[in-house]
Amino acid sequence: MNQPSNATLASCREQALAAWQRGDLAAAEVAFRRLLECQPHDAEALQFLADRQWAAGNAAGAVELLQAAHRVEPQDAGVLHRLGELQMLAGAWPDAVDSLRKALQLAPGMFVAGLRLGVALERQGSRHAAMLAYLGAIDTAQAQGRWLSDDTTAPGLRDAVKHATRFVAAGRRELFDAVIEPLRQRYGRSELARVDQCLTIYLGEQAANLPDPRQRPKFLYFPGIPSRTFYPPERFPAHARLEAACDTIREELRAVLAHAADSLVPFLGAPSSAAVAAELLAASGPQEAAWDAFFFQRHGVRHDAHCLRCPRTSALLDALPLVRIREHAPETLYSVLRPGTHILPHRGVTNTRLVTHLPLIVPPDCALRVGGETHVWQEGRCVTFDDTFEHEAWNHSDRDRVVLILDSWNPDLSEAERAAVADLVAAIGDFNRASQLTAPPPTQA
Repeated sequence: MNQPSNATLASCREQALAAWQRGDLAAAEVAFRRLLECQPHDAEALQFLADRQWAAGNAAGAVELLQAAHRVEPQDAGVLHRLGELQMLAGAWPDAVDSLRKALQLAPGMFVAGLRLGVALERQGSRHAAMLAYLGAIDTAQAQGRWLSDDTTAPGLRDAVKHATRFVAAGRRELFDAVIEPLRQRYGRSELARVDQCLTIYLGEQAANLPDPRQRPKFLYFPGIPSRTFYPPERFPAHARLEAACDTIREELRAVLAHAADSLVPFLGAPSSAAVAAELLAASGPQEAAWDAFFFQRHGVRHDAHCLRCPRTSALLDALPLVRIREHAPETLYSVLRPGTHILPHRGVTNTRLVTHLPLIVPPDCALRVGGETHVWQEGRCVTFDDTFEHEAWNHSDRDRVVLILDSWNPDLSEAERAAVADLVAAIGDFNRASQLTAPPPTQA
């Protein structure tokens, strides 16, 4: 059998597209069918004819044609999205979920596909998965300036987007309430009243009403506790053990610094460290700004090799009542601020935990400023501050400045509140990871 010439195929396609463009769908269908007879695996013809079959009431035929188009173009997310849409309209919810998930794997930015996936999952009764799909779609759309209001939402999608927003809000409330409920049963509801208000603020159901305009947490605000920049040392009696062991800690630090090239890493991390550093660090002299770290624990993960290299420091840290939240805290490290480096003003994530520095090596002309109040480090004297106030630090000397950094619970939280915050933050992290959202990372000075 003779194969059709390229000219014949091109002519069929040209006729089909011309008819389609002028709105003559019947003529376009005839031309596309002729093209498909000559070239049975033409994805464009298959998709057009699928839509014509759907318009004619032949749902099964339409789905079959789109499935054929998918086999021809397995990496075409648009084909899978349209297939999922038609499967939804046909009530084939499991098939629609499969098609839409595959489409989003190929093109995560297709927020309408994410919205439709949420609908399909909800119709299947998969409420948690639907909530994650809806949230992912909303987050992706809003990152592109869409779905922020009726004006930025296509009219045909407005009701669905509003439903998705309400569904996510209700689902998150239900999820996080369930996390706190066992602690309510254990300690009593009144003991966790401030935690309930904290959750209400986090979910956007109530304004934070911060008592000090200088304070602005990036992630989680806990109400009803005093707002202050620096905290008196008597609120942290356990820190006296660190101060008493300052010489021992400094001795282990010097061993680390002797092999700095093999030991230290940029505090701001890689591979994005260069871009982040450009926003957060500035140089006051000819030397490039640099902020390095030797982590004992980061985001709650223990660096065993580092702890073995500094066993006495590690043992002291292990014995302290640090903030401990799965995959979030504690964060303990030697923080090395290089000569001429200025950590520019920034804010931390939550007032439930405070930042403590044990200064180990402090040259002249180094300082920390929190909420406009300047503190000059004194070697061997701990300083604790709330980093949700705008803060900055600088080293204008020609030598390294080094402090030991650790997380401390805000002393104005009760035992029950600390337990609830730990569980809640871990659950929020799990939820954000599952929905591919990113909570603001903690930043120390």
